[in-house]
Amino acid sequence: RAMHDVFEVARKNKPTVLFLDEIDAIGMSRGKTSEALRPLVNQFLTELDGIDSNNDGVLIIGATNMPWEVDTALRRPGRFDKIIFVPPPDKKARQKIFELALVGKPHGEINYEMLAKLTKQFSSSDIDRICDEGAERSFKEAIKTGKTVPITQELLLKITQENKTTVTDWFSTANNYVKYSNESGLYNDIKDYLEGLANDE
Repeated sequence: RAMHDVFEVARKNKPTVLFLDEIDAIGMSRGKTSEALRPLVNQFLTELDGIDSNNDGVLIIGATNMPWEVDTALRRPGRFDKIIFVPPPDKKARQKIFELALVGKPHGEINYEMLAKLTKQFSSSDIDRICDEGAERSFKEAIKTGKTVPITQELLLKITQENKTTVTDWFSTANNYVKYSNESGLYNDIKDYLEGLANDE
């Protein structure tokens, strides 16, 4: 009922963009999900293109970290028929993320390009975590000294070296699907990305 109500609100207020994060949670393969959740997946399919569902003017977008868990029926034409792989940020993007993450935080001279080079394969949330931890450590130091302690390049380098990217495990799993479950070409974008990693600065 809740899912139907959400779609009805979208239809009544079109043009509308309906964004569903972690779509695998409500659209998991019916062969893997529990009996209790199967009706939810069925309802989802009905809302997307059922006889009584008029979604003209409604753009429906879903995001997931586990596309292999999404029910194949959701990927048929007229549903989620366009799959877009969003890779980790490249060097230029990582540099910008560092800059944005430090806005409003007291900091000294920062070599953003160097930080970007050292964070290859880091996600935006990984970079945010580095900057937040830098702010936290500087704040603790400021409490001790009673003076403002800016975030330094040295501190960010130290924290970067202490942290690892969180996407490594994901790519290990994704690579298995690329190798053994890619007959349809669904994971070609991931395959191309993995093959081109050596060219990333």
